[in-house]
Formats: sequence, structure tokens, C-alpha cells
Amino acid sequence: MTTPTTTRFNWMTTLGLGLVLLTLPPQAAAQDLPDVVVTATRTPQAAFDIAASVDAVTGQALRHAGPLVNLSEALTRVPGLSVLNRQNYAQDLQISSRGFGARSTFGVRGVRLYADGIPLTMPDGQGQASSIDLGSAQRIEVLRGPMSALYGNAAGGVIQAFTEDGPPTPEVTLGYAVGRDGFHRESLKLGGETGRLNYVIDASHFETDGFRDHSAARRDQVHAKLKWTLQDGATVTLVGSDLNMPGVQDPLGLTKAQLAQSRTQAGTNALAYNTRKDIANQQVGLVYDQPLSFGEVRVLAYTGTRQAKQFQAITTNLQAPAGYPGGVIDLDRSFTGVDARLTWRTQLAAQPFSLTGGVNLDQMDEHRQGFQNFVGAQTGVLGDLRRDEDNRARNQDQYLQAQWDLGERWVASAGVRHSQVSFRSRDHYVVAGNGDDSGGMDFAATTPVAALLWKLRPGTHLYVTGGKSFETPTLNEVAYKTNVGTATGWNTDLKASHGRHLEAGLKQALGDRGWWNLAMFRTRTDDEIAVAVNSGGRATYQNVGRTERHGAEAAMTWRLASSWSAYASAAWTQARYRDPFTSVAAGNTSTVPAGNDLPGVPRQTAFAELSWRPNPAWHAAIEARHTGRIWANDANTEAASAYTAWALRAGWTRSFGAWRLNTLARIDNLSDQHQVGSLIVNEGNGRYYEPSPGRSALLSVQVTRGF
Repeated sequence: MTTPTTTRFNWMTTLGLGLVLLTLPPQAAAQDLPDVVVTATRTPQAAFDIAASVDAVTGQALRHAGPLVNLSEALTRVPGLSVLNRQNYAQDLQISSRGFGARSTFGVRGVRLYADGIPLTMPDGQGQASSIDLGSAQRIEVLRGPMSALYGNAAGGVIQAFTEDGPPTPEVTLGYAVGRDGFHRESLKLGGETGRLNYVIDASHFETDGFRDHSAARRDQVHAKLKWTLQDGATVTLVGSDLNMPGVQDPLGLTKAQLAQSRTQAGTNALAYNTRKDIANQQVGLVYDQPLSFGEVRVLAYTGTRQAKQFQAITTNLQAPAGYPGGVIDLDRSFTGVDARLTWRTQLAAQPFSLTGGVNLDQMDEHRQGFQNFVGAQTGVLGDLRRDEDNRARNQDQYLQAQWDLGERWVASAGVRHSQVSFRSRDHYVVAGNGDDSGGMDFAATTPVAALLWKLRPGTHLYVTGGKSFETPTLNEVAYKTNVGTATGWNTDLKASHGRHLEAGLKQALGDRGWWNLAMFRTRTDDEIAVAVNSGGRATYQNVGRTERHGAEAAMTWRLASSWSAYASAAWTQARYRDPFTSVAAGNTSTVPAGNDLPGVPRQTAFAELSWRPNPAWHAAIEARHTGRIWANDANTEAASAYTAWALRAGWTRSFGAWRLNTLARIDNLSDQHQVGSLIVNEGNGRYYEPSPGRSALLSVQVTRGF
């Protein structure tokens, strides 16, 4: 519950900020502003002129941040976004935005993922960050706050990657990166332009032994974008990707005692049950963009498949009841969707006015099977069938978004989205003790958003934005009833959560020296989804009432001198339960009191970078990243400690005729800290902790040949 002291602090801070602004001298018009973005308004617009928190991470920042394997390498610089690397490729990254998405034990939920406008998040709200190809990314945009509700079933925000265009003349790039623990990555990229066809194709392979026992991984990835420009100015873009991650080992989490004993060991039963995961994902999309005399039209269609087979460390004795779904999850999914929208630009009362309207249909079909993870005394192998069903998740959405310049200094924005999400299941595993669990669930919501931007003076913009959001449970969260093992079928008692968002912000240009942003937000959610029972290797979920998230975010870039520049960002987030509830972990029932923090959400995060570029050939930087304490469970009895990690990087670029050489050297975790990088929230056996490696070095080389 928000205390009166906290409320006074928020209002006093806002009032004080306003008084300071009124005393500032007029600022010259901005010349070095954040990039043009499209995610917030669906049309190209400078981030400085949008009444929303939206940041763009450039391709250069991505390439300097690491080996181009994980989003966590570069997105730590975005305020309000927490991207934690589990050091476990079987479970993907842990991504949360303003406290949403932190409870996910695998995959990404609460935050919608896109690549070139094509959804990487399924209709149930769960996505996979590993599907994003960083080797060919031109930029990644991150939208937080009320405006993200216009993308549908999510409450935390939107992360969208955009593939670069090929260069005007063909070129091929070979890349190699090597690091600690047997890490190596090879890549091949071909790009260019031939007539009206622009193309880029990127292929990569990486392997690692992992710094923990039983954490080896391999990933093969191909991503391609082909764009044809037609004679009438329209474009047709074909985007395709293929991801293959066979036999990725899962080291599981560690208890506090295991963490103190040995950070590199695998968790309990990981070796005995050979915990691992096979992942394959294929996707193709077609985008048609047509400029019109009054605006433009876009039609997008996509389709794909995803396969995942996961061997868990659920002990054999727990799988005895007829209703228990086993220790192996086998998913075979196909998905498809279309999105069509029209943008109309005109004038209203002699002022610029734009209106975008569209429809969005997505469907995912899933064949879910469960097997025992043992045969006789042998464990970690595919055993008897224990679950067999066909599931479907579908959404049908309509959206409308408008922007109107009320005058020289005022801009109003508004939007609304209506979403219908349905789940259906047909049970094929009907035996004694496990009846027919076929059925379905339906959700619907209308989510409005409104914003007002005030151009106080040239280079100073203030805004306020408010709206609503909704978030359904995912298929994984409804997959098991609370009494898993004795009760079979879906948890149809789960309801969607609904949020009310309010954000106020300032965007300040600093002439040709840089810019800074400040945003304050508050979100109140009803019917928050949290863990009900975590026992026997399974987590089940319940609605626990009201929660509140509020905080502040800031970011700044500053050109100190001709060869020196700085960037810094910071966020403070408080996410709390407003109602008490009970939950069960490892057979123990406990009451979570109102006022407890939501687990998985760091109270403070910060990133700072000081860069030096004496000439076009050389660049170097020192980085610092801070993550505050993160609670591991709803009871707030265990937590990962706060830490600050430092890094150094340097690079050199040189051209030799048609050849170009790019090198990068990085040293991460300079002080060789033994921090916990991420947590398995509410893990039923107390195995919460996923440690990060100590000091590590990376060397990357890219050789490009033009033709």
C-alpha cells in the first residue's frame, strides 16, 4: 500500500521539478536528440516529441556491448528495464519492465516482443527473446508505460528489434568471437542492393561450455530480410528466421547453502536427471507498405513453428499419481497472424492531425504432451506418456490511435484497443484417475490511452500520459490446477489482471551537447497473478488481489569534449502487494502480508558509460552497471544482494581498400565479484539463485569485403 509519506514525496518531487524548470534559462533548439522511433506511434517520429518513455539502442551500441548473443548485453542501459542473464540458455533471459514480467521462470511475459513488426510474443502473452537476431539488428526500441497498452496483452512494455538494410554495394562480413568457458561464436553476413532488391542475410553459430557444471549450450541461427521497392514507391519486405538449440543443458538454481559452497556446481538432481532442453523456431513474415497521398497503408502476415522438449528434475516418486503430467514437457506449436492498418494525415482546425486504425488477428496451435522422465531405474530418459492435448490461443484485436497538434506548443494523443483472447483445449489422454479435461477460457478488455505534450520552450517538453492495460495468464500458467498431482486439467479459475497507468515526464535538450529525460510513473493492478503452490517441481498460479508499482526513471547523454562523451541512466522502482494472500512452497503454507515487495524486481538499477574516441579508428570506454537487492520470494525472506559491476572495452577499425577490419576487446566484471545474476522467483525448494561468472574477457574480430 502506498503510504502518505511516499505520496507526499512523489508530489513534492514533481512540484520541485516544475519550479526548477521555470527558473531555467531558455535552451537552444536540440541538435543531438534521441533517434527517430516508430514503436510508440506506429509512424516515424523523434522520441523527443512523443509523450511516452521510449528509447532506442543503436546497432553500434549493440556491437560494443558484447558478442551479439543476448539482449542483456546492451539493454541494461535502458532505464526501467531489467534484463537478467540466467547463464542458462535452456530458460532464456529474465526480462521485466517497471516490475512486470519478473515472475516468469522461463520465457518472457508481461513484455511484448517484436522483430520488424512481426510478433515474437504469442496470443497468450509469452515470448522468446532468443528469437531476436542481434547480428543484423539496426536498432532495438523499448517502449514503457501506458502507451504500450496499444499493443495488446501485456502491461510492462514493448521491445522491438529492427533489421538493418543492406549497404548500397554488396559486401560480406566474417566474424569470430572468443571468451571464457569455451565460448566461441562464428558469423557470416551478406548484404547489398541489386536493382530494386535490398537484402541482408546473417548466419551465426555459437557454443559455450558454461561456467557452471551442466550448462553447455549451442545455438545456430539464420536471419534474412529481402526488401523490394516497387515502381509506385511501395515496398514488399520478406523477413525469415531459423533458430536451432539442441540439447541445451539446464544447471537449475542453487540454494543459499549451495551457493556458498560452490557457485559453479549444478543444482540438485540436474545431473541425475540430465536436465536439458531442445528448442527449434522457424518464422517467416511478409510486410507490404504503400505510401498514399494522405498517409500510408501497411499489411503484415506471418507464420511459423516452434518445438520445445524439456527434461526436468522432478523425482520419480512424485510422478506416481495418475493425474501427474510427468517430468518431460514436449511442445509442438504452429502460429500465424495478420495485421492491417491505415494511417490518415490531414488537418483538423487548421492544425496537423493523424489517425491510425488497424485490426490484428493471431493464433497459436499447440500439441502438448507430458512424459515420465524415467524408464525403470534409469532417469533422464523419455518414459511413459502422461499428458496429451491440443491447445489453441487466439486473439482478435482492433485499435485506433490519433495525434493532434493543438497549437504551436501543445500536442494531444489518444488511442484505444479492444482485445479478445480465447484459450481452447482438447484432451486426448483420458484414463482411470485422469478424466477428460477439455475446455476453454475467454478474456476481453478495452484499453484506452490519452496523453498531452507541452512544449514549454524550445528544447523543453513536458508530458502526462494515462491509460489502462490488461494481462491474461499464459498457457503455461493455466496448464496445471492448484492441486497438481491430484487434480488434472487447466486452472480455469485464473482471471486476467487489469492495470491503471499514470506517467509524467520531462524531455530536455542540451543544444548540440546532448539531452536528458525524466519520467515518474504509477501503476495499480487488480487481480495480480502470483504463485499459489510451488511444490513437486510444478508452479501453479492464482489471482492475489491488488498491487502497486511506482517509481522514476532518468537518462542522459552528454558530449564532454570533441573526443569524450558520457551516457547514464537510472531507475527506482517499488512494486508491492496491496492485499495479503496465502501461498504454498514445498508443502509449507504461509501468508504474504500486504506491503511485501514483488519478487524479481530490483529496487534500483543504473548504468553509466564514459566513452573516448580520439579519431574514427579508435574507441574505448569504461562502463558501470548497478543492480539493487532483488527479493527471491513473495515472503521476502531471501534475496540476491545488490552489486555494481565494472567493464572496460576498446576497439579499432581500419580499412584496406575493399577490406575493412573491426575489432573489439572487452573485460567484464573487472573486480571479479561473485554476484547472483538472476533468480528463479518463488522456486519451491529454495533453489532461487543463478550465479554469474567472475571476471571474463571477450575478443571479437570482423572482416568485411566489399564488391
